[in-house]
Amino acid sequence: MTTRMHDDELDLPVELVERLLADQQPQWAHLPVSRLASSGTDNAMFRLGDDLVVRMPRIHWASDTVDHEVRWLPQVDGLLPVTIPRVRAVGTPAAGYPWTWSVLTWVPGDNPVLGKLGDAENLARDLASLVRAIRALTLDGGRVKDGRLVDRDAQVRDDIVAVSDEIDADAVTAIWEQALATAEWDGRRTWVHGDLAPGNLLLTDHRLTGLIDFAGIATGDPTLDLGVAWNLLPRPARAVFRDELDVDGTTWTRARARALAQALVQLPYYRDTNPVLAANARHVIREVTAEAG
Repeated sequence: MTTRMHDDELDLPVELVERLLADQQPQWAHLPVSRLASSGTDNAMFRLGDDLVVRMPRIHWASDTVDHEVRWLPQVDGLLPVTIPRVRAVGTPAAGYPWTWSVLTWVPGDNPVLGKLGDAENLARDLASLVRAIRALTLDGGRVKDGRLVDRDAQVRDDIVAVSDEIDADAVTAIWEQALATAEWDGRRTWVHGDLAPGNLLLTDHRLTGLIDFAGIATGDPTLDLGVAWNLLPRPARAVFRDELDVDGTTWTRARARALAQALVQLPYYRDTNPVLAANARHVIREVTAEAG
């Protein structure tokens, strides 16, 4: 995915990456550079040889994500049941590029594809194991990620109107209002990855083996890592995921509402520029509506 998604995002040609490498990391300047097709919205990714990847924020609101990852990736390394990137180098602003960038190790595997999961129930167990491991982190100084449902209420209602041509607006509004009334977050925090989406998960032989994009790692509402139940898992595997994590009804309702809110933000913003993400948002809205109906 290389379509321009944001009005003020940077143009990041391969030639810029090659120049930055030549000036700051000449030990890798001989390696081929190619832009990776991705549904990611905040960073551009460039394959560097066989074993490395260059990560560059593409929009101002993501400008601090590299520094955040560089801080936390080494601390999380070895504590999760999957392979994660390792930081090999950190680049500085230069050649007209205004932000910190990084060189990371390449994590092998394939992104899961909706409707084409070879072993969905075991994948659900893998995901539950990952979530448990993230929640078990005992690191100090994590960023605090706030997020009561009520804080998103106005945006969600605006987005429902914006996509009312594609959704059952009354049903979606009812689901959202029911969660607001009965399932608000009580403020208890755990560690969360913050973006367990198909594009950040890597599979080998249908099982979860890798996880990327730690820009959102923080402490916050545990439901922030439960959205994968709707953005990836079919209903029977979703039930396995819920059982493995022993999620009570109130927490599940809130998690479902969070997944719905995110999809409602994504669909109107990306439906003309990011077909993969827009399709996933439609899928989430359908799954949430069907489950709650």
